Order: sequence, then C-alpha cells, then structure tokens
Amino acid sequence: MYFVYLLVSKNKNRTISYVGYTNNLKKRLNLHNESKGAKFTKGRKWKLAYYKKYDKKNLAMKEEYKLKKNYKLRNKIKFGF
Repeated sequence: MYFVYLLVSKNKNRTISYVGYTNNLKKRLNLHNESKGAKFTKGRKWKLAYYKKYDKKNLAMKEEYKLKKNYKLRNKIKFGF
C-alpha cells in the first residue's frame, strides 16, 4: 500500500504545503516533523491535510507528480483544512 499526501504548515502569515508519497504515512509524517524528512520540510511543524491510498507504487508516483504541479488543487485542499 502506498500513500500520496499533502502536508501544510503555517509560516508567519502564509500557509505552505508539501506533497510526497510513502508506504508508511505515520512514520513519514514523524520524520518530517523531526526535521529528518525532505530538505524543504526541515524546521517546520507539519499537519496532514490530505492523503489517498494506492495499491501500486507507480500509480502513487504519478498522482504525486500531478498534485505537485496542480497548485489550484493544492490550495483548495490546504485552505479547506
């Protein structure tokens, strides 16, 4: 099982987001919050705003790529949070 996820974090007056994929969502979120995840996520506290399950890694990777490029959808999700 693989997950595509969207994390959000408040940075002063801005809300920023990060998209990724993983096979262990809880562990990955903890790594991001412990500053051991992706370089972009270091030093921030993240909340899970959205996730979706996939049976195959290649499907998760394709959806992650689409969500990373679709800023309108990301904004819709993160501000609904």
